Amino acid sequence: MEIRELLFGLHEMEGIGWKSIDKIRRAGLLTNAVFSCSAEDLERAGISGVISARLAAEFNEAWVLKRRSLMEESDVAMVTILDDHYPVQLRETPQPPWVLYYRGRLELASRPSVAMVGTRVPTAYGRKVGEMLAGQLSAAGLTVVSGLARGIDSVCHEAALGGAGGTIAVVATGLDKVYPPDNRELERQISREGLVLSEYPIGTPSHPGLFPQRNRIIAGLGLGTVVVEADSRSGSLITADAALEAGRDVFAVPGPLTSPKSRGALELIKQGAKLVTCASDIVEEYLSYLPAKGPGAASAGAIERESPADLMEKKLTSEELHLYHILHQGPFTLDELLASTRWDFGHLHSVLLSLIIKKAVTQLPGAIYKVI
Repeated sequence: MEIRELLFGLHEMEGIGWKSIDKIRRAGLLTNAVFSCSAEDLERAGISGVISARLAAEFNEAWVLKRRSLMEESDVAMVTILDDHYPVQLRETPQPPWVLYYRGRLELASRPSVAMVGTRVPTAYGRKVGEMLAGQLSAAGLTVVSGLARGIDSVCHEAALGGAGGTIAVVATGLDKVYPPDNRELERQISREGLVLSEYPIGTPSHPGLFPQRNRIIAGLGLGTVVVEADSRSGSLITADAALEAGRDVFAVPGPLTSPKSRGALELIKQGAKLVTCASDIVEEYLSYLPAKGPGAASAGAIERESPADLMEKKLTSEELHLYHILHQGPFTLDELLASTRWDFGHLHSVLLSLIIKKAVTQLPGAIYKVI
């Protein structure tokens, strides 16, 4: 049996984690000889007694073939770290998965990509920013990686699907499970048009402990990680930490100082993350990774030119456009805009911030706003 199939089989065994496989590999037992190893042999390699006994009793070629058949019946493929087509960026991380299960276009995992993460319960501002950035990054040729969670993850996947870069969803369950269940249709669409990846074997259900492990893959696939909107205890910050550990860039989108959903991103900016106000802030870091010609070609300048005044109506929502037209009449104070729009303060502030992010409007001293 090929070594990659042995690796797959060990990875499928319950109780065999990343470190156990590493110990077996280091002991020189990642060969067909592992099928005849005694529990004592495995214990000498550093494997615990319970796991050693289970491996010695259950691990054989027939068991591996049965698990392989189950995976294929579920319309799932796999790639191991021993394969040439294993994702390049991920291979260079501190603890790359031994095996990845996937549906879709595996080649996306070796293209230049950016991870985008954020809260599961975003504000209207967070949703708008996530959609705008993910759509423009994908259009520029960068693949958008996220975790298929509710909120920012879903927004970013949906916005990136139609672009040249496409999107990758990294999930924390087996690929026969979908979590959250209400993202089932989105998962199917990404499987058809993009890529869905998991480190976990068929049948693995959702469990809170699996998500932090999943986050290292999201960060590891990307050249950088963008935190769109996150509170101070968000799992998105775990992804940002994983990016730093892998030597990758971290970006953060600023938000209102009064919003709890902005605290995590603002703290990252204080710690040195690059502040993002438009897609070009990210694209300019990775121009050397993008094709010089063709449909995926991009430049920071090209991204900037996506929102000149003559195209603004195509770029703004109806509410943004309404406020933009008001501001075309001249600079307005916040109080004057409240009177003109008759919106509540929170809603007005959200739309203004979105216009600022899109570089349609600028804020002057004294809470005065005008069109750029």
